[in-house]
Amino acid sequence: MGLLLPHTGTIIWMLIAFLLAFFLLKKFAWKPLLGALKMRENTIAGALKAAEDAKNEMEKLYSNNERIIAEAKKERDKIISESKGLKETLLKQAKELAADEANKIIENARMSIKSEKDAALKEIKEHAAYLSISMAEKLLREKLVSDEEQKELINRLLRDTRMN
Repeated sequence: MGLLLPHTGTIIWMLIAFLLAFFLLKKFAWKPLLGALKMRENTIAGALKAAEDAKNEMEKLYSNNERIIAEAKKERDKIISESKGLKETLLKQAKELAADEANKIIENARMSIKSEKDAALKEIKEHAAYLSISMAEKLLREKLVSDEEQKELINRLLRDTRMN
């Protein structure tokens, strides 16, 4: 059993070495180690706070983006509906203008046709009257050689015109 138990001198020297090492470590190494750990702890806490702040900021930005997108969609829908209404109004106006213009063209064509028709009829009547007079003159010259025949024709024409 003597091998299992250390000598008192060894225990004392071990205790002195331990206390010396403890004192030296406490004086020179413990404070810098604790300071480095504290600094590391502060750095980690700052990083966590910055991450939390960034997360909150991202959530704000996300909600703002969603709101802006919703507003943009509403504005887009409004513009589309206004443009459809404007398109329908413009088409209606264009159709009305085209119908009015077509009616004016048709009316002008009718008036032009009527005036040309009246002029043509007048010309035909004048030409027919001229031809009738020319033919009658030629016929009368040939047939009415005597005065008696002329008087008889005039009387017959006068009777016929009174009946009409």
